[in-house]
Formats: sequence, C-alpha cells, structure tokens
Amino acid sequence: MIHWNTELADEIGLPTAWQDPENRLQWLSGNALPPGSQPYAMCYGGHQFGQWAGQLGDGRVINLGDVSARDGQNWTLQLKGAGPTAYSRFADGRAVLRSSVREYLCSEAMACLGIPTTRALSLVLTGDSVVRDVFYDGNPAPEQGAIVCRAAPSFLRFGHFELAASLGDSAMLKQLIHYALSNTSTGHVPFTPDSDLDVSAVLAWFETLCEQTLKLAVDWARVGFVHGVLNTDNMSAMGLTIDYGPYGWLDAYDPSWTPNTTDAGQRRYRFENQGRIVQWNLYQLANALAVVIPDHEALQSIVESLSSRYESLYQQMMCHKLGLEEFEPRHQGIIKMLENLLQSQETDMTIFFDRLKQFSVNGPQENEGTADSGSQAVTELQHCVNDALYDGKVLDDNLPLYRQFALEYRSVLKGTSQERRHQLMSSSNPAFILRNYLVQQAIESLDGGDQQPFDELFQALRSPYRDQGTLSAKRPEWARNHPGCTALSCSS
Repeated sequence: MIHWNTELADEIGLPTAWQDPENRLQWLSGNALPPGSQPYAMCYGGHQFGQWAGQLGDGRVINLGDVSARDGQNWTLQLKGAGPTAYSRFADGRAVLRSSVREYLCSEAMACLGIPTTRALSLVLTGDSVVRDVFYDGNPAPEQGAIVCRAAPSFLRFGHFELAASLGDSAMLKQLIHYALSNTSTGHVPFTPDSDLDVSAVLAWFETLCEQTLKLAVDWARVGFVHGVLNTDNMSAMGLTIDYGPYGWLDAYDPSWTPNTTDAGQRRYRFENQGRIVQWNLYQLANALAVVIPDHEALQSIVESLSSRYESLYQQMMCHKLGLEEFEPRHQGIIKMLENLLQSQETDMTIFFDRLKQFSVNGPQENEGTADSGSQAVTELQHCVNDALYDGKVLDDNLPLYRQFALEYRSVLKGTSQERRHQLMSSSNPAFILRNYLVQQAIESLDGGDQQPFDELFQALRSPYRDQGTLSAKRPEWARNHPGCTALSCSS
C-alpha cells in the first residue's frame, strides 16, 4: 500500500472491517472481495474527438459496490487497474504506477481546490509487471503495476445515456434517467419501465447538470487545468471532474496548449476550447435525452442558452481573480487586456495572479498624457509579477502593454477596499498547483523506491491557497521538454 487516504475514509465512514490494514490491502489490491460486494463493470458509449465511437465501457475498472456515508451520501468504490472486464476488448485491464500516481494526486488536488471531482481512496502496488508503449513509438517496455481505488457519489457518464439512445432502448434510457434523478434528490422512487417520466423533473435535472458542468469548466480555467480528453464518455452526469489521463496544468500561459500528444494536431481539447467542448458534449447528451423527452423545444432552449451562460460565469470568475466583486460591461476591456498581457511573453499564470494581490489599489496621482504617465504604476506592477516571468523581467517591447494594464486596472479598482479585493483574489487564485514536473518527479522517485517526494507533494496539495515554498515555484528549465512534464500520451 503506497497511500491510504485517511481523510476521505473518515468522510465516507467505511465499516469497521476496513480499519484492519490487512483487510484493506486485500480488498484494494483486488485479491479478495469486501463483505457484501458484488463486483461489476459498466458499459457505455461516447463521442471521441468529435466522432461517435460506439460501445465502450469499463475496460479496467471493477466496481466493488456502494457505501452509505454517515451523512447519507452514497459513495461508489471502484478499482482501476485490477484486471480485465467484459469491456476490455484486447487490453489487459491493468494500470501502471505512472498513470495511477497521476490520477491519485490530481483527483485529491482538485478536491482541495474546491472543484467537484471523483476522489481517490488508495494507491496500491500490485507487484506485477505491465507492458506499455509510453510514446506510441513501437518501443513497449515493462512498468510497475498499480491500482487506484476511486470513489464518487456515482460514476454515471454522458456516454451511458448516449449508448442507450443509440440502441433505441427507451426502457434502459428511462431507467438511467430515473437513476440520475434518484441520486440528485432525497429518497428513492421505485422505477417501473412502463411508467411515464416526469418531464419537468428531467428538464430541471438536465438544466442543473448544465449549470454544474459549465461551472466546472470555468473552474478548470480559473486554476489553469487542461483535462486533455474531454470525450463524452469522460463527462460525469454528476458534474464531476472524471478520468485523469493525459491532463496538465498551465505553466506558461498558452491558450492553445494541450498536454495530450494524440490531440497535438487538432488541439480540440486545448485550454481555451474546454468551455466550448463541454457545451458540445452537453448538446450530445440532450440529443440522447430527446429520445424519451417529447418536449424538444425545452431541451433546445436549454442548450441554446449554454454559450451565454458560460460567458457570464467566465466573466464573473475572471473578475474575482482580479479582485472585482461583480462583472460589469466595462470590465470586459481589462479582462481582454490581461489575457493579451499574459501571452505577451512567457508568463506563469498561477504565480502572476498570486503576486498581483500585492499591487496596490490606490497608487500615487500621476499626470495623464505626459511622458511619465503610468511610470510609477508599471514599475510597481513589474515589481509584483517579475517572479512569474520566465525571462525574469518585463521585456522592453511589452512595457506599453504593462503600463496600459496597470493604469486601467487601478482605474477599475477605484472604490474597492483592499481587504475585500484580497479576500476575493486569495480564494480564487491558488498559490500552488500540481505542476506536471512535480508529479513526474514523484513518479520517478516512487519507481526507484523513494516515497518521500510523493508524500511531500500530497501534503502540499492539501493547502493549495497557501504558498508551498519551492513547490510553488515555476517550472524549471530542465522540465521544459522532459517526458511527462509537458506532453503526455493516453498510454496508462
């Protein structure tokens, strides 16, 4: 057992038998079943990279069953990497240490950032050797096998609904919808295949899911997270971040960046496109629901509102990152100016926003229209954010842009208290993110038998809004093109 998530175990409130370390090890390594467990794998479909892929399914995930927490919350436990299932096709159903560490750490980092996500209960080495072709270059090699125990209120995906709709199985589709409604309301309502759906309840659920999913994508943008594989089978019907594969976190701000080498050409799932992609995915879910929901106009109305709703959520999020209480139309200019500034030279997004808190609301009066206009403001701004710049300073060609931003930012901040601004910025801008190179260092150390970097990283991610010293520093130069630090494949 590499790691046991004590905090999550306490939150779930597992039965007493789980307190025995030997029991836990046997159950979480897939060598024995917990009492009452009836393991199963799930079948679903999905659109992958914009194309219908047909039937997919849990190729290496085995669900152990559900646990009811003390607060009444349902938790499904599943083992990822425990062996083949009915949906493994030609794969071995195993997972490697590399990908398992990435999922374990990132799901917990996301939870600590306050972003809805599946969770990770344990990380176990299997002792098996698993062969993978990391770069898809025809050079497979053995790696250590591992298993992650994932936990979530439900692992229901958009792809479950899509598969039922594609098969024309209305009864299955109704049952899935009923299950989704039961998991988002109090109490369980008996299901009968011939009963009519409560259309208003289904539409309300779908609208809520749309809002949750849009907020989720905005939260990813807030912290610089790029999922990497936003296929519809990787979208949670509970509004959670799910399936941590070739994900990444922005080091230098680059809206066109994707960590997934499979997507390097098309860049469908790049950072700046995630909002549009989740809207597209919600539209596919609406198409599936339309098979059994006769009110197509209501569904159409919901999906047609997605773009404006996302834009509104994004604008409000950016205002909070800047320390502004509520978005106003006049703020659109400062947001666009900021995005241009971040791209003007290699700039670490996380450090930039963290340091921007130090920029004073009320600077000295400057004579507008003179040669010195904005000089004090831009000097202060440079002093605040130099740590975020990979060049170490603002390049001369970018000084006019920095001057313009500094003056405009100070202008829109007028009337804002320094205390309130600091509160908004501190709660919106993490000081620590799970940088790709940090995870890779932990993986390489674990592979060599040293667990300390992993433990230190897990401890740091528990407090992402506090500075974590060297772990909060920007990406070192050696990691720029190091395997696993910038680009990743889906090999896992």
